[in-house]
Amino acid sequence: MAQIDQPMQKVIVLKILIINAHFKYPGWSEGKLNRTLMNLAKDFFVERGHQVAETFVERGYNPEEEVEKHVAADLVILQTPVNWFGAPWIYKKYVDEIFNVGLAEKVFLEGDGRTRSDPSRQYGTGGKMQGRKFMISATWNAPREAFDNPDGVLYGGKGTADLFLHITSNYKFCGYDILPDYGAFDIFKKNADIPRALEDYKRHLEEHCLELEDIATKTSPANFRQEIAAHPTA
Repeated sequence: MAQIDQPMQKVIVLKILIINAHFKYPGWSEGKLNRTLMNLAKDFFVERGHQVAETFVERGYNPEEEVEKHVAADLVILQTPVNWFGAPWIYKKYVDEIFNVGLAEKVFLEGDGRTRSDPSRQYGTGGKMQGRKFMISATWNAPREAFDNPDGVLYGGKGTADLFLHITSNYKFCGYDILPDYGAFDIFKKNADIPRALEDYKRHLEEHCLELEDIATKTSPANFRQEIAAHPTA
């Protein structure tokens, strides 16, 4: 029997950083659902052979190490509750400290993109993190129907992406591509369908994150960043 040499399947391991921004309010917001969503995402990627790093902002962190985690990650996921229409205050503190280090060391970005020699360069084009993705997974008291509704009293037709612009802009400013966010809504209702929310999140990850795998298998590790940078909707 003739032996047929089979081509070796190329395996590229993606690196994912998941940041848990939950801040505990005893008796009201314990963080169980955010931890469950975080674990779901971690298991989702680990089962596919990828590497996952975690940061729990409330437990403390080293800014230098967080910068290194960001540099290493192909995908950064922020897992957060929405408290008074934004992430908990500890996340803002985290961003200020981490991104200031990334700026000072010229790792995340170098300037804001504008130059005197080239007036066509726009503000927000100085990032050095191209080829990386950022995504938000959030838990909401608000119902899904409150968003993207032209007749909505509070948001007037705006969606969750509009509300998160102050968060995603930090990453886009540094060169990241922004993936569609995921939301678990109406979580304080007595009949909140949490199992369905978890299944929906898994489908969201499959739909918006697995294309990174497809790109990875078609390119060399050296060119991977350039390839996914060329696919901003991946």
